[in-house]
Amino acid sequence: MKEREPENYKWWQKEIVYQIYPRSYKDNSGDGIGDLPGIIEKLDYIKDLGIKVIWISPIYPSPMADFGYDVSDYTGIHPMFGTMEDFDRLLDEIHKRNMKLILDFVPNHSSNMHEWFQESRKSKDSPKRDCYIWKDPAPDGGPPNNWLSVFGGSGWEYDEETNQYYYHAFLKEQPDLNWRNPEVQEAMFHVMRFWLEKGVDGFRVDVMWHLIKDDQFRDNPPNPDYTKDYSPYDKHLQAFTTDQPEVHDIVEKMRSVIDEYDERLLIGEIYLPVEQLVEYYGKDNRGAHLPFNFQLVVLPWDARKIEAAINKYEGALPPEGWPNWVLGNHDNSRIATRVGAKQARIAAMLLLTLRGTPTIYYGDEIGMEDVSIAPDQVQDPQEKNIPGKGLNRDPERTPMQWNASENAGFTNGNPWLPLMGNFKELNVEKQWDSEESMLSFYRKLIALRQKEPALQIGNYRPVLSKGNLLAYIRSSEEKKIFITLNLGNSGAVMDSEIPFSKAVILASTHAGREGKSLNKTIDLQANEGLVAEITE
Repeated sequence: MKEREPENYKWWQKEIVYQIYPRSYKDNSGDGIGDLPGIIEKLDYIKDLGIKVIWISPIYPSPMADFGYDVSDYTGIHPMFGTMEDFDRLLDEIHKRNMKLILDFVPNHSSNMHEWFQESRKSKDSPKRDCYIWKDPAPDGGPPNNWLSVFGGSGWEYDEETNQYYYHAFLKEQPDLNWRNPEVQEAMFHVMRFWLEKGVDGFRVDVMWHLIKDDQFRDNPPNPDYTKDYSPYDKHLQAFTTDQPEVHDIVEKMRSVIDEYDERLLIGEIYLPVEQLVEYYGKDNRGAHLPFNFQLVVLPWDARKIEAAINKYEGALPPEGWPNWVLGNHDNSRIATRVGAKQARIAAMLLLTLRGTPTIYYGDEIGMEDVSIAPDQVQDPQEKNIPGKGLNRDPERTPMQWNASENAGFTNGNPWLPLMGNFKELNVEKQWDSEESMLSFYRKLIALRQKEPALQIGNYRPVLSKGNLLAYIRSSEEKKIFITLNLGNSGAVMDSEIPFSKAVILASTHAGREGKSLNKTIDLQANEGLVAEITE
């Protein structure tokens, strides 16, 4: 089958997404919390990285019970982040640079301070009552069923005024919307159109797989693999609270709204096994453009397991379904902490050479690690509700480290979370001109990816490898590029499996190897990765 020409691919298939957690990127107001003017100030940095797509976590008005994922007004801007004029300027400045803006959209739940919920809880006869999920108590007066909250305890909160419970998959301050109600659907599609009319280039939809719940409200079954080390939420299999069949109708409707506008993007946050994940591409590819693939976040850092996962994912993708890869985000430990600083380079090379759209989490490009958070500094409600289970998300949300000045150049005030102790050595300014830095390595890989269609949109073919080695070929009609990665901390040799007679190294995790030739035996040092153009 003849390959499509590069110009026939959509922008989101060719580019890299960069996630900004706005509280932690750059503070221009001095209150210790990042803001929209701060992001505007740093747009040229992102552009100079070679990145053209920015995804910003929630910036809407919110009581901040869950730091913006409890939205009280879906068509406003929280004063902490700036004004709507600041947002309009941000969008304009992004587009002036030929870049794109993706907004976080949080449709599964609102804040309990949202006017819809305030109206809903007034009485059982409220016109907004059915916008949320209200149920009578069980015969014993307790919760209607055994559904739990991700953030600990029951998923049901009792309301004395009306003698009913409402369901919240997360905090009690985040009541779930009833997506079976057409009024809710139309209201949220109106929200999407509001931002699309402004010119945003798409949405990342929060917890997309949660949107519909079982209409019979059946108890979730016990999880036979549960141990006391798990979160209490994992005591049950979420058979009736997530990934319900009807959710795909909702996703298709969201996609229809997106398709009313030219070349906008729909991303879905979905933590599910691959065979369930790919269903979110929808029938005839009418669902999410990119159902987020978190395998590199959740898998052990093991070459054989990662190789198997890549191949299974590639095989499971529907026709025309475009892959995507993620190393980290605001909910998971940073990659440099999970695999170590040396293997973080291997991870970067993997992310930026696999087939599909990569997403980079702010700070990973300079090798930021999780920051130790003292008990009296904890902000994350999940950690406060379920302490001691390793669920704190604060460590990966700490401020971006721009330079060696006080507070790493993030703020003139008191930062809302502490910074890494080594920020004077690990920061953007120090790394920018250092050829051996993580930042320079990322810039080199990004530039190579953007230059080579084989890496950007080319085919993927696995190469048989053993032990700690992972290898594959990316190819276009003009070029074949071989990638081999040593996921181990000792040297390794690749010989009989090599599918070429000669190649020239384009990039390496180790200095001084670019331009050198590879032949039928490849000696890889510990923690080394190579990208090479096949010449014979």
